[in-house]
Amino acid sequence: MKVLVTGASGFLGGAVAAEIVAAGHEVRTFQRRASGVIGVQDARGSLTSAADIAAAVSEMDAVVHLAAKVSLAGDPAEFEAVNVGGTRNLLAAAAEAGIRRFVYVSSPSVAHAGSSIMGSAAEPADPVRARGDYARTKARAEIVALAADSPRLSVVAVRPHLVWGPGDTQLVARIVDRARAGRLPLLGHGAALIDSTYVDNAASAIRAALERADDVHGRRYVITNGEPRPVAELLAGMCAAAGVRAPAWRVPAGIARAAGSAIEALWRVRPGVDEPPMTRFLAEQLSTAHWFDQRQTRSDLRWSPGVTLDEGFARLAAFSNGPAAA
Repeated sequence: MKVLVTGASGFLGGAVAAEIVAAGHEVRTFQRRASGVIGVQDARGSLTSAADIAAAVSEMDAVVHLAAKVSLAGDPAEFEAVNVGGTRNLLAAAAEAGIRRFVYVSSPSVAHAGSSIMGSAAEPADPVRARGDYARTKARAEIVALAADSPRLSVVAVRPHLVWGPGDTQLVARIVDRARAGRLPLLGHGAALIDSTYVDNAASAIRAALERADDVHGRRYVITNGEPRPVAELLAGMCAAAGVRAPAWRVPAGIARAAGSAIEALWRVRPGVDEPPMTRFLAEQLSTAHWFDQRQTRSDLRWSPGVTLDEGFARLAAFSNGPAAA
């Protein structure tokens, strides 16, 4: 297939583009800057530009849509324009161009209302109860995407959960930086079970969804390693790989949630230059269980993860201690 991958300059997007190339497909990427992925054709542009999108989808057979505004804070209008409006624009252009397959890369946060998730499958996206502008707009965009599923356009939604691995500048880098500075607490007892996904597994699952789209269209899937660990153990594994002491001090979960809400309110009035140190969404993510039933995902996509969490930690350590870390 000729596949358009949006957001390939990002950590997961780049891995997905490389995975699809390795599987023998022809890949064009679409984002604001060069993807850096070997073997692809880069097309630069914005999801808010109809002309940019029309050029990007031209002569393609399929779309894998990862590009989004991802942040714990920011202008609500920008989240709406990029995440919802951009998805609408891309779907319209894909239909006009005669594209037959569309994989929308979503997030489990679209169905997380702040309470624990234990063994659930992919529940319906809920923009009303989802936490934060990112999750709310991703939820609306997922609903829009699945509503576009038709005999002419096979749409699948996939939700990779907590993707991490070597080179991750978001989850892993932020955890390590905060731990190094002594600013990473455990919320509650750190015992909440959390699923995560090693980046190679997320990429191969998304490629599987693309290749299986005609058989599984109209459905949504959560993607994880299927190895839930206590949040303290997960954080400790990432810290150990970077040679940083794991967090040992604790903050009651209720206090963290209240502080997160207060910081969010302050950030709306006087936003900082970086991500807020805590939000209610982040506090809930770090203090509640969220692990998922992977049986349907693996059966329908005919996929299973190829890298265990322990192997992933070993790869992360090798990367952190290699020449690039010097």
